[in-house]
Parts: sequence; structure tokens; C-alpha cells
Amino acid sequence: MDNSFTNERTLKTGETLILRAPIEEDAKDMIEYLNIVGGESDNLLFGKDEFRLTVEQEAEYIKKVKQDPNMLMLLGIINNTVVSIAEIRSLGRKRIAHNSELAISVKKEYWGMSVGSAVMEELIRFAKDHELIKNISLGVKASNERAIKLYERFGFVKVGSHKDYFNINGEYDDEYIMDLHIDK
Repeated sequence: MDNSFTNERTLKTGETLILRAPIEEDAKDMIEYLNIVGGESDNLLFGKDEFRLTVEQEAEYIKKVKQDPNMLMLLGIINNTVVSIAEIRSLGRKRIAHNSELAISVKKEYWGMSVGSAVMEELIRFAKDHELIKNISLGVKASNERAIKLYERFGFVKVGSHKDYFNINGEYDDEYIMDLHIDK
């Protein structure tokens, strides 16, 4: 799998989910998506309209991702609308290059439709096909039971936590650190 990845899945709703790597022209739609999903729940690291990159900055980031063989970013698209953004990246330093970090978001109206599962499958496949990656780590808000169940279904286990990691309107919540070890 390379950074020009594209795949299609039929969801249980019958809709077609297109999974593909972004191109620079997607930058505006990606920023709009991120500013929407930030306000749909309190599970992300940012809230509504708090994703403040310019279109030019996001396009430059997409360009860098496309050139990095240790990273895959995926857009989930249904009916020409971005419904998911996710990425996995291997850490660049030689001593820790076998570790990767994963981040995923799905638009709320598509929760429970297998979008997250389809995206997770592709990110994990990237890690398994990558010669260096042996571990995938992610952080998840402790009260985000839906996401935790998804990650556990894919074999992730809780390995630690950060106390009071999230502060949402004065309410604190822990972050669970979850890992998946990949046997090759």
C-alpha cells in the first residue's frame, strides 16, 4: 500500500464509502469537516471551529504526508462528502521508528455504520504491510465507550492513562493509552 491508496466499501446502509489518500485540493473540505466534527462531541482534542489551519497550511501538510512513506492519511467519503479523516504515522527517530500513532474521527451522523471499522482495517493493514511498524498507539477519552469498544474489537489493549488529560468546559476526563502489537 502506498500513499496514493484508494478503496471502496459498501456500508450496511448500502451507501458506498470511498477511502482514499487526500490531495491538496481536499484541504478546504478537510478543514470544514474538522471544524464540524470538533463540535459534534467532546471526544476530540479540539472543539467546534477550533481547527485553525489555513487552506494553504493544510494543503502543505497533505503534500508532506504524501511524500512520507511512514505515514498514511485517509479520507472517508460518501456522496462526495468527507465523513472521516484518519491517519497513522511512524515516529521518525531510528530507535522508536517501529512505533506508530493512530488518530481517527468520524462525522456523528455516520457513527454506527461501520465507517470507523472500515478505516481502522485500512490503517492497521498499512501498519502490517510496513516493514518497520510493530506497535500502534492511540489515545482515547476514557468516557468514549463507543471508540474504546471499536479499538478493543481490533485487538487494542489499555496500557496506561493520563489523569485529567481532557478539560472540557471545566469537566476533567482521563485519557486511556491503547496499543496494538503487530506480529509479523
